[in-house]
Amino acid sequence: MRGTGYVCTSCGAHAPRWQGRCGGCAEWNTLEAAPAPTRARVGEDAPTQPLDGVDPEGATRRPTGVAELDRVLGGGLVEGSTTLLFGEPGVGKSTLALSALLSVAARGESVVLVAAEESAGQVAGRARRLGPVPAGVEVATTTSAPAAAALIARRAPSLCVVDSVSAMSDDGLPSATGSVPQVRQAAERLCAAAKAAGTALVLVGHVTKDGDLAGPRALEHLVDTVVRVEGDRHGPLRVVRALKHRFGATGEVGLFEMGEAGLVEVNDVAALAGPRLSVPGVVRTITNDGSRAFPVDVQVLVARSNGAPRRVAYQVSPARLSLLLAVLEARCGIDLGPHDVFAAAAGGLPANEPAVDLALALAVASAATGTALDPDLVALGEVGLAGELRAVGGLERRVHEARRRGARVVLTPDVDGAGGAPVVRPCRSLAQALAAAGLA
Repeated sequence: MRGTGYVCTSCGAHAPRWQGRCGGCAEWNTLEAAPAPTRARVGEDAPTQPLDGVDPEGATRRPTGVAELDRVLGGGLVEGSTTLLFGEPGVGKSTLALSALLSVAARGESVVLVAAEESAGQVAGRARRLGPVPAGVEVATTTSAPAAAALIARRAPSLCVVDSVSAMSDDGLPSATGSVPQVRQAAERLCAAAKAAGTALVLVGHVTKDGDLAGPRALEHLVDTVVRVEGDRHGPLRVVRALKHRFGATGEVGLFEMGEAGLVEVNDVAALAGPRLSVPGVVRTITNDGSRAFPVDVQVLVARSNGAPRRVAYQVSPARLSLLLAVLEARCGIDLGPHDVFAAAAGGLPANEPAVDLALALAVASAATGTALDPDLVALGEVGLAGELRAVGGLERRVHEARRRGARVVLTPDVDGAGGAPVVRPCRSLAQALAAAGLA
């Protein structure tokens, strides 16, 4: 019996009749006839088990041996699970997956790399740049999803990396390689084979020109874990974070530096901020990402404009910068109208959260007045439109990190949780913080 209506192959939305453009995801030519509904025979039901007797930690994790990646994954990859690893071209996603593969093989476990975009010689050359290649690393160069799924089913390796899922195809489908139906079909085949074999599967994915995951939206729902590799391809720092994780919490981050020998784990996050500078326009703050706190230097340059004033922000929020400039002028009497303002976060770590407001505002005021602040001063807090300072999440952790890094003065909102040590100076408003920093 034929199904009723049509279903989108990209987002799964239903439509009563065929149309060229899906109303759910706005993709073109993705509607297909809905499959016929399946009828269950009377008396059939699914087996059940008492929920209170199920072990929540029953899934077996295999550490990848890459500590920062294991931190993001909550300890490692789960048997039979599928992890989607994606990022922009050149950011290091293939290198990270290969590093994990070599580390697992070094423990004597069986691993397989399905190379759909490179030859075996290219993979071998990249692997040797990462270090000695342990015995037992197998590589298959194929773009056939059925062949790769059969390989997983026959070998049942501990870990299998497919680089990339966007290049896999099934000759049984009439669409072109890389199309939505092909990627979805390939992912479904590989996930089913890995789950049946108890293999931890890592799929390397591409991104669109907008930076989003390429392929069907159903791909994110199909896999168990989605991990993104972020970073400027022209800079060394890489940030790895889990956007979805069925076996643990998301929000944890891992830090790497890209070097000639591949990705190197960053152990000393303080080194990213660089030396403390006693220069106008430089203020240190503490950002909070996952369970970690990172010191970041906010740098601002204010220069007289020769035309329309420019506002340039790099690794800081342009919207927050514009808001703070208005608050500084309206509430603190600092006129920045005829000046260009350039703001950046040093070290490669983004500083886009509201907790950076106070440091950014102090850096602007410092640059505008030409007054250098104490390099051992740390500023934390969100600034409101009325010029008031608001509490931020993880304030106690941020203050603790600032103290641990040797801060002599920590400016915070006047709220509970900042701590009562003399090093902390709670302030109620931006104007009060400016005075405490010696800028008013």
